[in-house]
Amino acid sequence: MKVDNMAAKNEKISTNTIESKFIDLGERGRYCFANKLNNLTGKEWIKLTKSWFVLKPKRRMANVILHPAKFPESLIERYITFFTKKGEKVLDPMAGTGTVNYICEKLNRIGYSIELEKKYYEIGRSRSTQNYYFGDCRDIEKFNIPQVDYIITSPPYWDSLKRSSLRQKKRKEKGLDTEYSNNEDNFENIHNYENFLDELVTFYTNLKEWLKPKGYLTVIINNVYKNSRLYPLAFDLASKLGKYYTLKDEQIWCQDDKPLIALGVNSAYVSNRHHIYCLIFRNELM
Repeated sequence: MKVDNMAAKNEKISTNTIESKFIDLGERGRYCFANKLNNLTGKEWIKLTKSWFVLKPKRRMANVILHPAKFPESLIERYITFFTKKGEKVLDPMAGTGTVNYICEKLNRIGYSIELEKKYYEIGRSRSTQNYYFGDCRDIEKFNIPQVDYIITSPPYWDSLKRSSLRQKKRKEKGLDTEYSNNEDNFENIHNYENFLDELVTFYTNLKEWLKPKGYLTVIINNVYKNSRLYPLAFDLASKLGKYYTLKDEQIWCQDDKPLIALGVNSAYVSNRHHIYCLIFRNELM
């Protein structure tokens, strides 16, 4: 009897110890106080680990639409929510119209952003009061940005915006930008694919200094179709950058809201590319 009572007592202590590590947040699920990465419950965490997802972005403000390669606020919110806790620091070195800072302000994170093009920088400044710098991201040491907990960014998809397309034609008719700029310092104006890829890898490798050890880096990017061939930009970047960071995974953002265009009909196969790769790296390798 004594043995049974002692076993029951130990079991109760063990159960209470386990329960004390969690708090029930109702429909959100149970939050574990040992969670080192984010403020999510286990239930919320699992939902965001699916390898593909579909977003239904809300319509953007008129000045934000001006940018030729904007990404939806819901995409940025998804990743900042998963890879940071409240109060932590997030960096976007290719900031465009400042979506990362805007979301950081909304989620009680501290955003740091850099933008090379003056008109997009001004739009970003109007959207958030957080740390936004005008200049070349390759000169990041000039801006006194501290080490951050997370980096999320989307580089140009090489020179894909330079080429005419039906979608670009429609944007031009509406008076919207169809390329970033003619600034020779912009990555999209590196014309040779291998040179562009090498410049991108060098830049992201140098960013390790600004990312805390074991912090995560998310690069939103895609492969590029040019001159009747596919350039595997996302795959090449994952392979090359994986020598300096640990490549943890890829997630695929499915864009099922884009209309189909008659590409190569009755002639040759040309894909309607309706997905984007989100590459997830961790700052582990030396």
